[in-house]
Amino acid sequence: MIRNRGVGSRIFDSANYLSLFLVAIITFIPFYYVIVASLSPIKQVLTESIILWPEKFTLTSYHMILTTPSFVRALLFTIFITVVGTAINMLFTSTLGYSLSKKRFRARRAILMLIVFSMMFSGGLIPTYLVVKQLGMINSLWALMLPGAISAFNLIVLKNFFASIPQALEDSARMDGCSNFGIFMRIALPLSLPALASFTLFYAVGNWNQFFAAIMYMNNSRYWTLQVVLRQLVIIGDSTGYGQVIDDANKTAFPETLKYAAIVVATLPILMVYPFLQKYFVKGVLMGSVKE
Repeated sequence: MIRNRGVGSRIFDSANYLSLFLVAIITFIPFYYVIVASLSPIKQVLTESIILWPEKFTLTSYHMILTTPSFVRALLFTIFITVVGTAINMLFTSTLGYSLSKKRFRARRAILMLIVFSMMFSGGLIPTYLVVKQLGMINSLWALMLPGAISAFNLIVLKNFFASIPQALEDSARMDGCSNFGIFMRIALPLSLPALASFTLFYAVGNWNQFFAAIMYMNNSRYWTLQVVLRQLVIIGDSTGYGQVIDDANKTAFPETLKYAAIVVATLPILMVYPFLQKYFVKGVLMGSVKE
């Protein structure tokens, strides 16, 4: 029988709910303002008269952003990096994690030691750049996907998740004539769907937000990612010629609406993925973090 909860416990829970609600509101307000400002007329943004709702909806800023070749090119590059890069991440992480979860794999401990060592020590910025350069990946989208193809932390957690699968399932499949690859595809992966969904999202967010690597490895602005172009637009104020299509009186105001629209375009797509994978987060991460 469940005991009745005391007054102190209910007060504590109410305080927690209230605190989380306030934090959620404080977090949401800036993003809401950006969305409203991106849909507002230039005059309203210039006079800072936006409160809760635009005086008049306008999609001019989005039209300007999405019809600018440099921005569209960066958006397509980022989508390609996110999709292909995440596929590469999950391919390498899942196959290596499954191999390392098998105690019969003789090189298992040595490889795990190297992986753990890489979590504490790295070659550094300059050696990494020289390796990428020697491999001929400068000004190549592969430089944004291959050097960080495997996250050591994600690999270890996924390895532990694979190790938690009962050995009897694999033995039964092997008795039925299933190969090692068949066991991996038909048993290990379906049973590890929560972990795979969680790490797919982690990798996708990381690839979508590629910024420092794009600056370091891309000498040509034609290969910049969306985050680099967004930095040019928001921080440096480089409107890449957007102001040329409007009158001189609004030149100083219009880049502000472009900044807001660019922020929404760069944030909303990856943000929309979260609701579909949120239910896998706790189960996917915790189940792989409690086993040796």
